[in-house]
Amino acid sequence: MEGSNCTEIRMDYRINNKYLDNKTVFLAGATGLGGSSILKHIVKNHLSTKIRATYFKTKPFFQNKNINYVSGNLMSLKECRRMVNGCDCAIMAAAFTGGANLTSSQPWRHININLILNTVMLEAFYLEKIKRVVYIGSATLYQEFKGYIKENNLDMNKDPHPAFWGFGWVERFIEKLCRFYDERYEINILIARVSNIFGPYAKFDPKTSNFIPAIIRKAVDKMDPFEVWGTPDVTRDVIFSDDFARAIVTMANFSKLKFDIFNIGSGVKTTVGDIVEWALKYAGHKPSKINYIQNKPTTIPFRALDCTKAKKVLGWEPKYTVEEGVKKTTEWWIKNSSWWKK
Repeated sequence: MEGSNCTEIRMDYRINNKYLDNKTVFLAGATGLGGSSILKHIVKNHLSTKIRATYFKTKPFFQNKNINYVSGNLMSLKECRRMVNGCDCAIMAAAFTGGANLTSSQPWRHININLILNTVMLEAFYLEKIKRVVYIGSATLYQEFKGYIKENNLDMNKDPHPAFWGFGWVERFIEKLCRFYDERYEINILIARVSNIFGPYAKFDPKTSNFIPAIIRKAVDKMDPFEVWGTPDVTRDVIFSDDFARAIVTMANFSKLKFDIFNIGSGVKTTVGDIVEWALKYAGHKPSKINYIQNKPTTIPFRALDCTKAKKVLGWEPKYTVEEGVKKTTEWWIKNSSWWKK
């Protein structure tokens, strides 16, 4: 989408950006980090929208008159069809995720579960006549790349980074499957290639947490000496959950846009050292020493997303800096660590 056509579509969106109004949205994974953020964003900004919100293990913790929570196994076509039936559109926010420890110790779980549940959901959407879908994918599908990587820089002739080899190929397959359903069965599908999401309601359990909530938990617990897996120069693109949710809802509302793919991230390079500095700052912790442990499981040493396309076509860009997101997440964890067990 370039030139005048891009501008025309963006202007049309600004005028008609309420596609979700008076619709029933199927939201898979509504009690996860990403799903709960999307849920709250829709409730706040679309007062006439009904949400069919699915959960499996984590019970609902946010209530609203427009939310109908349904429990079921998304890997069962029968159960998935039951939950999808009667909805107008869908957001695929369900995924099996985990940090470096889980990725290293049980990599097959990321492959099997995500492959099955997304394949089943797409079939259920076709059978239940869903016509508009946003699939939330992952930037793990990209090959190693030195600079800011754009959507069209994906090279299918090169494998994803070895740390994501299996899961990355699953992501590539699901994207192709989305295109198949879009072109063959006229289900309008948009894809978000998302960077590391962090924020309230993340997994803070050390067994499954990603690196940002893991660092925040240690900072709030006043660990001393302070231990960090990896090296301070490991670089990521990370995005605060509120900004992520706004991007996904923007995509869902963009009714004039046909099959397309967008990088969704902060668009800035953030190091592990940056996260450590900010987490300690907002937790009020000054450890006597910081030890970076390099014999623990780690993932890719560098990833930076070019999110220019989302800005130009969707008119979206993050509102929060990464530091602001770390501050809000740290403050949330301090207040909610007593009951949030995930």
